[in-house]
Parts: sequence; structure tokens; C-alpha cells
Amino acid sequence: MRPDDWQLTDGIDGIDGFLARAGGFLRSRPALHNMSLTDIEKLRVRIRACMRTRIRGAAERDAGAAVLGRLESGGEVRAVFSLAPRGRLVLTPLSAEQADALAARLAALGRFPADVIADHDTAGAFAEAWRRRTGAVPVPFWRTHLNRLGTLAPPRPRPAGRGRVAGGTDREQVVRWCREFCVEVGERSSVDLIDAGSWAASRFGDRHFTFWETPAPDGTPVSMAAATSLVGGMVRVDPVYTPAHLRGRGYAGAVTVEVSRAALAAGATDVVLFADPANPTSNALYRRIGYAHVADFAGYRFSPGRA
Repeated sequence: MRPDDWQLTDGIDGIDGFLARAGGFLRSRPALHNMSLTDIEKLRVRIRACMRTRIRGAAERDAGAAVLGRLESGGEVRAVFSLAPRGRLVLTPLSAEQADALAARLAALGRFPADVIADHDTAGAFAEAWRRRTGAVPVPFWRTHLNRLGTLAPPRPRPAGRGRVAGGTDREQVVRWCREFCVEVGERSSVDLIDAGSWAASRFGDRHFTFWETPAPDGTPVSMAAATSLVGGMVRVDPVYTPAHLRGRGYAGAVTVEVSRAALAAGATDVVLFADPANPTSNALYRRIGYAHVADFAGYRFSPGRA
């Protein structure tokens, strides 16, 4: 396979044309393509928002820093990648040969991803190809199970309380809990963005949050879950967080059911979430409420050194 078999797109006007060509492929397997769907949609929304408010410079910076690519064969799209302005490379499944061709193309263009996220085999194949092509050392930082909702099964017994959509007055608590979540899972880049006041630029800035709260009259939030917007028939639940001193009471299951039910009501055909394979408690919880494992994903960071 030749590096130039990858068709690349950038610029303000390129994203709509890219989606017109590759959107059907992304929507064909929305669960497996969930990260590509959300990352590309987030970029599209940000660029269009900048254009509407006439902040053209910001739109041009984002569009110029991002690269989208598709691999076509026989007139059909076979694979897609997105390289975000902050350097996150997200891939749909690739063979080792396809991953190597992409690594060669990006290196030749001087586009150096900070990290790569994909299904386990694809992430590993690209990380090795990038090491060979550039000398950058890949460091694994993320390993997770991708789960897809089958039949939703509310927990029994259901904990006392109710779900409530978080509003503007809840922002401080949402931000605080997201930061606590990131500290707990070692997500340093998100902590840095939150501490810098760059909430909108963090991966949580476009989420829709729901609390599980205790019964009236107190109505105190005890757990939180969020979901992405519906895109390509898919919604991803992320994150789910309960403060340590409130765990083991069924709150996480209850609030996950709330956001999952809302996703289905919004028309989602695929509701997905990632779960840490090293956490048997959360994995068992998600199985009980109707989620099933469909794939493993992985992430690698790259050292700044380049050959």
C-alpha cells in the first residue's frame, strides 16, 4: 500500500465535504467508530461556531491544525482517521500495512501526533509503525473495554432518589467532580485544562451531565454521569463518577441507567461506554444493567523525539 492512497482533508471548508464522503462509513459501525464520530463532530461544531461569530482566525487555526483522512478502495471508504488540533490521532480499524502507510504519510507531511487512540490491534500497529518511521517511543497510557448497550435493565433494588439533568447552577460541582475523576484515573491533560480554566477545550466541555440525587427535601447530588450528543446514531456515556465515600450504594448504576434511557429516547441506536478492565466492580455493574463487551481499545503517547 502506498502512503498517497490516503486522501487527506484540512481547511475550513473541507470538513463538510469529508463527511459527505466518509459519513456513511462512520455511521455503518457507530459503536466501533464512536470516537471518530464524536471527535470529528466536535471539530465541525467548533469551526462552524467560530464562523458564525466571525472569529475567523480561531476557525482557521483549528481547521489548519486538524487533519482528516480517508482510505478508499473500489470506490468505497475503508478507513478514516482524525488528527485533532491538540494532537490526538483517532483511527478506525486498520491493518498493519494500512497503519504503516498512514504513518509514512503523516511523517512526510510533518504532522506529528501527540498520541493515538484506536482499537487494541490498530493502536499497537500504528504505534510500532510510528516508532519505525520517526524514532518516537510509544508509551501505553490507556487500556479499556468498549461496551455496547443491549437491553437496558434498571438496577434492583433501585437506590432512593432520582435523576436530574444538571443545569447552569451546577457547573461548579460538575467541574469539580470531573477533575476528581481525572485525578483518580490519571488523566493529567484534562486536569491541566480544567485548572487553566479551559473547560470548553477539555473533553468534558460538550457533554450533557445528569446527577443522581438523594430524595427531597435535601436533593443532594451523590453521583454523576454524562453523555455525548447524538451523532451517527451513537451516544457515548462518559464519564461516570461517584465520590469514593458514596460508592457501593447503587448510585452509579442508577445514574448510568438515567443517561442511557435518555440516549435511547433521543433516538440512539448504539449507546456505548468505556470501562477499565482492571475494575471488576464497574464492569460487573455495566453487565447487570445491559451493557456487553464488544472490543478492546488502547492508547499510546509518543515521545517528542523525532528521527
